[in-house]
Amino acid sequence: MESSASSGGPLAGVRVLELGSFIAGPFAGQLLGDYGADVIKVEPLGEGDVMRRWGVVRDGESLWWPSIARNKRSAAIDLRRPEGRDLVRRMAREVDVVLENFRPGTLAGWGLDYATLAADHPGLIMVHVSGFGQSGPRAGDAGFGSIGEAMGGIRHTTGNPDRPSSRAGISLGDSLASLFAVIGTLAALSERSRSGRGQEVDVAIYEAVAALMESTMADHELAGVTRGRTGSVLPGVAPSNVYPTRDGGEVLIAANADTIFGRLCKAMGTPELITDERYATHEARGRSMTELDGLIARWTATLNAAELLEILGEHRIPAGRTFTAADMLADPHYAAREMVVRLTNAAGVEVPAAGVVPKFSRTPGSASAPGPALGAHTRAALADLAGVGPGEWDRLLSSGVVAGG
Repeated sequence: MESSASSGGPLAGVRVLELGSFIAGPFAGQLLGDYGADVIKVEPLGEGDVMRRWGVVRDGESLWWPSIARNKRSAAIDLRRPEGRDLVRRMAREVDVVLENFRPGTLAGWGLDYATLAADHPGLIMVHVSGFGQSGPRAGDAGFGSIGEAMGGIRHTTGNPDRPSSRAGISLGDSLASLFAVIGTLAALSERSRSGRGQEVDVAIYEAVAALMESTMADHELAGVTRGRTGSVLPGVAPSNVYPTRDGGEVLIAANADTIFGRLCKAMGTPELITDERYATHEARGRSMTELDGLIARWTATLNAAELLEILGEHRIPAGRTFTAADMLADPHYAAREMVVRLTNAAGVEVPAAGVVPKFSRTPGSASAPGPALGAHTRAALADLAGVGPGEWDRLLSSGVVAGG
């Protein structure tokens, strides 16, 4: 039995058993579900995943929940009970992927580790998401996304140079780890199609962040350059900054390439800057960044954001306003690309969320089924994956091992 929104995507037919909570891991489950996988999310009895209550809550449910749990089936099973763990063991025999983000060692203590599950299902792929990975001196430590962002290096490069390091404003480390978990899942599925064998995929949050840190390690070791916080600019790359407008907007202009800078000068009505030795080359513009940004800002401040963007567009200069959520909801390009989907939650409220990324030309993904009620699919999932019949279901339900319907 597939979820109601997982019939046509590129991962249709792939079954994923999601264990864990919060963001790192479950966001990967969301993406796999977007691509058509049948994702069965195992939740604890009582209150379920904490994401049901995180962030802005309306009518008793998080506005985040319809999105991060979309396209998933919810099975409420008590993993603290031997009978509950046995159910998960049986379910794991019938899935392609087990996705988990418990602290390393937890599943082994429950007899749900990869070696145990793979003994019954050699083709099983188990994807781990944790703070520090499944090995190494810190493997057993608790690790949240913020710690991974710090150890991965991105916090050191985020913010203004005269202030302490800053965060991006979203759960960046958790989300990056989930993205690498999806990449690892797809790679392991591809390899299994050739070998017939499963394997473990080990994603550490700090490593997911570190993987994005460009040449920072080489810069430090070989050139003695330690990249730090530079605010809204990248040193040596100009003009590429956020500029003010007459109506209080912020427009990012990226005109650091020679040809684009020439077009910007013409748009500003200052073609003489093209040959000015202070700005004529990429290196010169980098050295004169502050002065050049001041010139551009004085021009942009005479125009409203819409006027500025129209002029920049006419001259083929990469630019865009700094969007808020309100801008995203109203933007025609977001709408044309179906980047705003609306999911009706349990209270009957349409909750907007980001659409499916990437777009597939032949097997489009879907984000049509909102996060389910706790245990809404327990009985169906257990019947489907663990062979639980009516008699066993009644016993499990009455003894408190499972909940839902």
